[in-house]
Amino acid sequence: MKALLFERDVPRFAAARIAGTLGGGRGARVGPLRLADVDPPVPPGEGWVRVRPRLAGICGSDLATIDARASRYFEPIVSFPFVPGHEVVGDLDDGTRVVLEPVLGCRARAIEPPCPACASGELGGCERVAFGHLAPGLQTGFCADTGGGWSTALIAHESQLHRVPEELSDEDAVLVEPAACAIHGALRVPDRSPTVAVIGAGTLGLLTIAALRRHRTPGTVIAAAKHPEQRRLAKELGADVVAEPAELLRAVRRVTGSLALGDGPVRSLTGGADAVVDCVGSATSLAAALAAVRPRGDVVLVGMAGEVRVDLTPLWHREVRLAGAYAYGTETVPGGGGPSRTARTFDLAFELVAEARLGRLVSARYPLDRFTEAVRHAADAGRRGAVKIAFDLRGEKERNR
Repeated sequence: MKALLFERDVPRFAAARIAGTLGGGRGARVGPLRLADVDPPVPPGEGWVRVRPRLAGICGSDLATIDARASRYFEPIVSFPFVPGHEVVGDLDDGTRVVLEPVLGCRARAIEPPCPACASGELGGCERVAFGHLAPGLQTGFCADTGGGWSTALIAHESQLHRVPEELSDEDAVLVEPAACAIHGALRVPDRSPTVAVIGAGTLGLLTIAALRRHRTPGTVIAAAKHPEQRRLAKELGADVVAEPAELLRAVRRVTGSLALGDGPVRSLTGGADAVVDCVGSATSLAAALAAVRPRGDVVLVGMAGEVRVDLTPLWHREVRLAGAYAYGTETVPGGGGPSRTARTFDLAFELVAEARLGRLVSARYPLDRFTEAVRHAADAGRRGAVKIAFDLRGEKERNR
């Protein structure tokens, strides 16, 4: 079968790291990612099925891996060679259309009894991602045994699959997984926060704005968005105020009535936003979040961070709460005037995708053999007026019939 294979190749990894510093996505041309004919993955036991991808998205963690920018933290929980791709909508052999929930928790790994996180439905906190009858891998798309979405076939455990409603398009469905990540992060923000700032307006940032409007009741949502199309979509999806990143502090100051401290490279506010959601995960964005949040406010890190150097003095001095938000699980959401309800994050994501018509954020689709072009487009999506870039495997399916 056809697949984009990411191998453990130190010289190519080094070349990708150098290329990636010259421009995002350039590691795809010189790095360890290549188009190959590979044997289909073999189901390791009962409950495993084959999935033939229709669309598979390219996300920030994929780009960091391809450009050799991913943290070494992941080394013990990734196995090589692996096929990337964890944002997947595809077909089972019986024609059922499904979305993949990629976390490889205890149930998929046939581990009994499950760890406390898996037993409570919080798969993102699974303690066994390197154990069981599968090779190490925190998710499908980073595990040598399962394959991934950037291919014509992968395998998945039945516990990972969600049937797609007929009324949703493939473009809607491929955004369910990132929407679930955004909802999980948005729900870390205290409900009814008067002011919430969102840093970053790529796919994750835009979905987080939509999730805040759907599942929280913020007084004012301020979005920091770099590019014109991002700013337009941020307003459309629920931001009240949109500013360029360099103007974020000024926007927060106006909305909250805070005073500015400092006018040089070190700046902060006397007050600030009640919560800031960082959907970028860089040193610059985290420093901006700490500068923009009020004393005893909340900073939620949704964008995947790597090794960053940030002055944490404001975290200490202003007693700011810093929380990470990874993956998904089981959420408690307000009941709209009634009692709160408990729901799987993916169920909430299907609702949000349908209500906000999020499939329109899929900007371009590429076949596998144009992967270098696809990755470059994804890395440069914001500047080019795009949001989500995906691989389109539907033509491959027809050719392989």
